[in-house]
Order: sequence, then C-alpha cells, then structure tokens
Amino acid sequence: MAGIRGRPSPKRGLGAAYRIEDDNRPMDEDATSPGNRERAQLDNHAVANLQRLLDTVPEPLQPLDVSALDGLLCGVLLQPEVLPPSQWLRFATDTEGRPLPPDFDAAELQALVLHRHADLDRAIVARAWFDPWVFELDDDASPSESVSPWVAGFALATEQFPALLRNHDAAALTEPLALLFRHLDAEDLEDADELLAEIETLEPPLDLAEAVEDLVRATLLLADISRPLPNRSAPRRVKPRARPRSGGAPSAGRKR
Repeated sequence: MAGIRGRPSPKRGLGAAYRIEDDNRPMDEDATSPGNRERAQLDNHAVANLQRLLDTVPEPLQPLDVSALDGLLCGVLLQPEVLPPSQWLRFATDTEGRPLPPDFDAAELQALVLHRHADLDRAIVARAWFDPWVFELDDDASPSESVSPWVAGFALATEQFPALLRNHDAAALTEPLALLFRHLDAEDLEDADELLAEIETLEPPLDLAEAVEDLVRATLLLADISRPLPNRSAPRRVKPRARPRSGGAPSAGRKR
C-alpha cells in the first residue's frame, strides 16, 4: 500500500483566523436546543484548553495542533491490534515522538488526549457519527486546506504504525484512503498508483461540511476492514443536516 512521505506541520495555537466549524455536528442532535448549545460550548472550551496545553510544550519538540491530533487518534484507533498509550501518546507532543522533558507536567494534557481517544473509540465501535476537530482557516480557504491538518495527523499514524496499510487487502483500502489522502499533495504519496488513480475519479468536496462528512465516512469504512464487527452492515453514507454557521468558539493561543 502507499507510503506517506509527509508529516503534519504543527501550528502552535489556532489563532484568530481559525474557528470551529459549526456545520459538522452529530446528525441526530438539534443544535438549536439550549442543552446542545451548552454541550457544544463546553466541548469547544475543552478543545481550546487542550490547544493551550499543547502550546506549552517546549521547543525543539513540535506538538500537533488539535486537528492533527484528532486525525492521529483515528489512525491509532483503526489499527488491527490495540495500541497502548505508551506507544502513541508521545506523537501528540512531538511529530518525531521525542520524549518530553522530565520536569514538564503533562498530566492534564495527556488526560484530555486520552478522553478524546476514548470518545472516538466509542464512536468507531458503534459505527456512529462523530465530530472531527476541523476548523475553518479563513473565508478564502478551500475545504481541502481546512481538513488537511486532520488528514496529516492520520497520515502520521499510518506512517508510525503501518499495520493498517500492510495487513489488509489494498483494493479494499483504496476507496476510503482516497477520500482522506486526496487532501494531501500527490508528491507525498509513495508507490501509490492505484490510490492516485482512485483520487482522480473523485469530485472535490463542494464545501467544508461535505469534506468533514467524508472524513467520518472514510474512518468508518476503514473500521469495517480493520476492526470488523460480526453481523453488522457497512456504515451508512449519510450527510449532516445543513445548518447556519455560528461565529464558532473563541480562538486559542497564537498562530505561527
């Protein structure tokens, strides 16, 4: 299967140009209800807090931003064998997996990461919709530009833990991987002729909501391959309901 040459490009802080995309909520929720608005605000606060903590990781370490971290977690969870945190947690705080300084207090940061890992695991096991941590970069950004940090984090997971790509039929993996890796530069895909050919057949997403839907769709399709469940049909291919965008969550940290 294809090798991934690129690595995520860390961004310390989301900055004022980033905001949480409000269209990608679970389909079965009523986003206008007070209870759901409150839950969304709490979720956004936790994301901003996690980004703040990632920003405190000292150089020369290069932590992921929260969007790339979310993609990394999905790539970890789709491995055919369960990976303990001791194997993957270090990639959240450095793209090369270098250890944190002994005097760095990572307890709160790691607790938030493990909480998100558990949330995503429950969604993947249930083949349920989840909200990828995807952000609008600015009004002129394309859907691919907005989701590319998430996909880069996923690619980092497949690079460091290649069992997902090596231990399964390449033809079965091609469709869901194409939905993800079309957002990366073609030059970053090595030995990937079939994958690139599949990408060429895909229409670009019409908007960010569709691009986000495809992240979830691809994740659940891959779960059916690497983490099959007995007596379960393939995941539904469903679209989120269109909703007006709010102003999004407050930005966190600084943008480089």
